[in-house]
Amino acid sequence: MRQIVLDTETTGLDPATGDRVIEVAAIEIYNFMPTGQTFHVLVDPERDIPEEATKVHGFTAEMLRGKPLFRDIAQSMLDFLGDSEVIAHNARFDFGFLDAELVRAGHKKLDRARMVDSLEIAKRRYPGLPNSLDALCRRLGVDNSMRTSHNALLDVKLLAEVYLELMGGKQPGFELAAVTTKPVMPGVVIAAPVARRPVLVAPTEAEAAAHAEFVTKRLGKGDPLWLKPPFAEPAPTSGAQAET
Repeated sequence: MRQIVLDTETTGLDPATGDRVIEVAAIEIYNFMPTGQTFHVLVDPERDIPEEATKVHGFTAEMLRGKPLFRDIAQSMLDFLGDSEVIAHNARFDFGFLDAELVRAGHKKLDRARMVDSLEIAKRRYPGLPNSLDALCRRLGVDNSMRTSHNALLDVKLLAEVYLELMGGKQPGFELAAVTTKPVMPGVVIAAPVARRPVLVAPTEAEAAAHAEFVTKRLGKGDPLWLKPPFAEPAPTSGAQAET
């Protein structure tokens, strides 16, 4: 199963009032394992960036002037997303901004059926607790020491780790999904589950003697049921030779 973990940075909080996307970052995961394939772009918002927003993500309008416009990168972003589920933290925020940008660029809105909100997953798992990305990193042991400001590329890497932990770790259960026929990209290794076989551990003589003594004390004399036919193998007939 292919999924995309996504994050955006913006000039503000509401696309309806003219705020714009300035950064998009996305990471591909396949069967709950990162593939190493990423999408990242900085975008010229064609407007000023309020000081309050700059304090959050560190970007100014001057820094982004001359970067591609969203309409110039929209198709490449859509190609990377494909038809996969898109995971985001507070996903309605990211989807709302991307929808506004896509419509402005002449594209359709993203299908909300593809939206997976890691914030809602965290709220169900940790009701009543803080579930910001920083709080989840601390709770789940994800190193976020490099996160001194909001940055979509760093945040999406942290979110991918957090999401995989929320879903049970990088390898949920004992087995990872089997190798798929999906074309493998250079440098990507799809792991196959390792076959597990039961190991027979025979009791020592002392353990066998202790067990026999326990059975005699609890059941009295005579063979217990499991040592009688048809449960036990019949004793060898006279003259039979043991296998060598």
